[in-house]
Amino acid sequence: MNYLRHAVFFALLIVIPVLASCGGGDENGTKKSLPPPGTSTPAYGDILIEGSIGDASNLIPILSTDSTSHGISAMIFNGLVKYDKDMNIVGDLAESWDISPDGLVISFHLRKGVTWHDGRPFTADDVMYTYKVTIDPKTPTAYSGDFLKVKKAEVIDVYTFRVTYDKPFAPALPSWGSSILPAHLLDGRDIANTPFARNPVGTGPYRFREWKTGQKIALVQNPAYFEGRPYTDGYLVRIIPDMATMFLELKAMGIDQMNLTPLQYTRQTENDLFRTNYRKYRYPSFGYTYLGYNLENPLFRDRRVRQALSYAVNKKEIIDGVLLGLGQEATGPYKPGTWAYNPDVKRYPYDPAKAKELLLAAGWKDTDGDGILDKDGKPFAFEIITNQGNEVRAKCAEIVQRRFADVGISVKIRIIEWAAFINEFINKKKFDATILGWTITLDPDLYDVWHSSKTKPGELNFVSYRNSEVDELLERGRTTFDRAERKKSYDRIQEIMAEDQPYTFLFVPDALPIVSARFRGVETAPIGIGYNLIKWYVPKAEQRHLMTQ
Repeated sequence: MNYLRHAVFFALLIVIPVLASCGGGDENGTKKSLPPPGTSTPAYGDILIEGSIGDASNLIPILSTDSTSHGISAMIFNGLVKYDKDMNIVGDLAESWDISPDGLVISFHLRKGVTWHDGRPFTADDVMYTYKVTIDPKTPTAYSGDFLKVKKAEVIDVYTFRVTYDKPFAPALPSWGSSILPAHLLDGRDIANTPFARNPVGTGPYRFREWKTGQKIALVQNPAYFEGRPYTDGYLVRIIPDMATMFLELKAMGIDQMNLTPLQYTRQTENDLFRTNYRKYRYPSFGYTYLGYNLENPLFRDRRVRQALSYAVNKKEIIDGVLLGLGQEATGPYKPGTWAYNPDVKRYPYDPAKAKELLLAAGWKDTDGDGILDKDGKPFAFEIITNQGNEVRAKCAEIVQRRFADVGISVKIRIIEWAAFINEFINKKKFDATILGWTITLDPDLYDVWHSSKTKPGELNFVSYRNSEVDELLERGRTTFDRAERKKSYDRIQEIMAEDQPYTFLFVPDALPIVSARFRGVETAPIGIGYNLIKWYVPKAEQRHLMTQ
């Protein structure tokens, strides 16, 4: 859920590059040019080291909801399909597929010769196992909804898997981008209690090597990968819970890649050291940051109160002051400019007078003159939680705290280590309000995040939003292939959410990754910079790290 590479959503991170920054110089000011990203001869070797503010929670993808876990799992596992650099669906473990004229039957033709990291062959039985375990009521997964739409699943032969739906299901094909699990290691075992969660075996470009909790997760290249072994010998994620500390590691070249804060992007990397040794990228992310309310808390059950809170927040102040202008206002769960986005919904400009008016109408007033609104003898006071290491969210919380104080609401801020934040607070719904983010998938289906059936502990509707019309529209939007009809459903959903305000939708930030200049083959594309990670390489003369056996 971070938007993050640390937002939680089982989805691909989809981004559109608009600017790449490069230049040259050394610490003494001597100018020199960076080599173009694709120059020199590709070579095997070296290790890509990435910084992450949060540790993984579980490396079985269907059991985890945080993006750190999914980002690492994406290196280890494959789905049947994936998105290419231009955001088209292409084959992954499936080399092709046939779809019946009515769209109800998909027959996947699997790649032959693919092996699991332990050498066992990948077959249709693995796909069947993954399907069955995902829909098993005993599996604590947030991602069963798409697969429960399947009427019948069949293993036709070793390399053919067929699914039949009883009615049109728009996200059917992309839903099979879900990571496929090895039946020979997991079938018949309790997937919720297995060492596999910390020692996974997949078919992907990297094999699991080591996990030291709170320190690092190490992967090593898969020499038998069906698309060709990655050029880098290893992929290492270093867990550094503080962004300032991570930036110092970047400056000391202890990591090769991280996501910069706006301040780091605009000011702290504008010097010869970074121009010489790194390349920066900026593009509007497919994600948004929000202030979400626990709707089971009586404070937030009145829609007028939630609307008041949104009027009390100055989004422009946050975008200008915290993001330094590197983002845009969010009005709902879709990115502006995408086909599902509705620009004509109710907006909440900064208006503290309107906020006070709505709070008074909801029965909140300062009866004792202490500056804090109260009702039935109880003050309007609550806690906002967010995750450790994300200074943008922490600063947002401080601005929100001040603006809520201006309208008579007392707020405390609590910053929590990532793993505990997700596992002990968000998944268990033990919070008043939270500042977090979602990554947005290419398909606009929002069922897992907003449907009222997805409010159980550990599921993605952890704010417990329930609206029967939204439920009906979510179901309608995923049961037609007609984009115009789908858009009608999603436009109306955005209108309802704009009134209900289960979140105060804050902003869509720009993604700001930085990558060591010694890595060549980094290419920008509509889907971002990481789609061709296995093609990134370091020329022999510039390699720094050795993957020990």
